Amino acid sequence: MLPFAPSVDGWAPAQSLAPTFPAGAVRSADRGRALRTSQGSSEGPIRRAERVHMTVTATAPDLWPRTWYGMPAYANADGKVVVFFQDSGKFSYRYSTLGFQDAANLDDGDLWPVSYALKKWSTVVEKKVAELVKAAVS
Repeated sequence: MLPFAPSVDGWAPAQSLAPTFPAGAVRSADRGRALRTSQGSSEGPIRRAERVHMTVTATAPDLWPRTWYGMPAYANADGKVVVFFQDSGKFSYRYSTLGFQDAANLDDGDLWPVSYALKKWSTVVEKKVAELVKAAVS
């Protein structure tokens, strides 16, 4: 189950995750629900969002799922968004986007990417997303 659900205005928090969680709170029940295998196997923005959610929460369990400008996002203990997922349908793009905010530790000299196009999920993509998230929270 995703902690977000598509809505007319974008992605809205699912009812069970609507409250704000305090830093350090135990959320094993929410983590278990979030990591369950999703039903169906159709590829699309919602399926990619589920895979991103599973990868982010498995790689960085200290990040809190939330919505950010109507998009699924993951915040650190300070409440700052580290990574977010932008559905391709939100702005009628041909690809979804995985993006990182300034709280992410991806700095590499004077120039580095902070946004990645995500057209299709694969094991290669999953590995890359996990590597990026791990670096972002290091």
